[in-house]
Amino acid sequence: MQIRTDWDQVVVGLGASGQAAAAHLADAGHRVAVVDSRARPPRADDLQARHPDIAVITGGLDERVLAAAGEIVLSPGVDPRIPALQAAQRRGQPIIGEIELFARAVTAPVIAITGSNGKTTVTRMVAAMAEQAGVEVAAGGNLGPAALTLLERHPRAELFVLELSSFQLETTVSLRPAVAAVLNLSPDHLDRYDDMAAYAAAKARIFRHADQAVVNADDPRVRDMAVDAARVQRFGETAVPPAGWHIAGDPAERWLMAGTTPIMPRSALALPGHHNALNALAALAIGDAAGLDRDAMASALTAFRSLAHRTEPLGWHDGRLWVNDSKATNVASALAAIAGMDRPLVLIAGGDGKGQSFAALGPALTDRARAAVVYGRDAAGLAEALADHVPVHAVDDLDAAVGLARRVSRRGDAVLLSPACSSLDQFSDYRARGEHFRRRVEAIAHD
Repeated sequence: MQIRTDWDQVVVGLGASGQAAAAHLADAGHRVAVVDSRARPPRADDLQARHPDIAVITGGLDERVLAAAGEIVLSPGVDPRIPALQAAQRRGQPIIGEIELFARAVTAPVIAITGSNGKTTVTRMVAAMAEQAGVEVAAGGNLGPAALTLLERHPRAELFVLELSSFQLETTVSLRPAVAAVLNLSPDHLDRYDDMAAYAAAKARIFRHADQAVVNADDPRVRDMAVDAARVQRFGETAVPPAGWHIAGDPAERWLMAGTTPIMPRSALALPGHHNALNALAALAIGDAAGLDRDAMASALTAFRSLAHRTEPLGWHDGRLWVNDSKATNVASALAAIAGMDRPLVLIAGGDGKGQSFAALGPALTDRARAAVVYGRDAAGLAEALADHVPVHAVDDLDAAVGLARRVSRRGDAVLLSPACSSLDQFSDYRARGEHFRRRVEAIAHD
């Protein structure tokens, strides 16, 4: 096969990020090739219909194609440790990501948010605050749409609010956020990182060129990350200096505080749960650093509702409250969802555990859960971790898990899908898993 050797850019991976990167580069006049290990990437036809000059090469990562690249644009879902990419690194070829392309093109201020848990909720909260304050804002990134897609769709945006993953930050060098935030760190993606230190280092890249930083004062891995930032705001439960953002007041009425200034009562938040109070506190700290009006921020939070797939109530069916928390792709996220339940629950968990320990889930379910139903690739590991704390039932897939959870739960219980795992053993992503769960619950409603 004749392989061209004059590519300006080769994009690796044709997901949402790769599609946006390829289209952006082609629109800018570059000679672009896309390579994908899948035989039929779902976005290939759409991309070639819009840009017939882009070469889409599927079925593997041909090293000859990569070797011809002036620059390689790596999609976040592609592991940079694969041999073809390691060979490119040895050749000294630049390997960047879609966020790096965005950073080179954007002219409006950017708020960048990362963390193991809560980053989608906080990103959406900050965007809602900006909109309430009268700012033309565009929000996306890791949560979607892709950053370059935002740039195309919102050319007059005055502010971009981006959720960024550690994978996206690994391949970004030029981003200069007006405000950058790390919300927390808990074990995640340890199938791709050697240890927590490597994972934390990837997250900390968000602060490299940030004008202002926002950090979680309660998280020892996070609180000292932003030592080089010009200005730092800290948020936390109570362990913050007087100028920090915290929660105070007597048990009857807790307040979200900026130093000694009360901003809003916790009871005014539309989202329930202590974890969402901390998410709101983080969003206030970020918005304040960006110069948003405090009254507008508080007003936005009183109206902010649950996101799809994040402790999303699906309604009462057959006497059970069904809750979709498919976005809980790690143990810490599942723990937050469990803690937020105010009734006996049956937990549905499972998928690909990404090398993390499930040990913390067992004690969290003691005295809270009636049972747990586990499924998927790491069902055995989940069952072992939970068996001493709660009755455990193992099944093959999510369909079977829903049916069994219905049988072992009782009227008045919550059935909580909070998988604590990636979805990729059985679904394309957490959204597909959550939508499948929604359809199964809707079927129960029509029984």
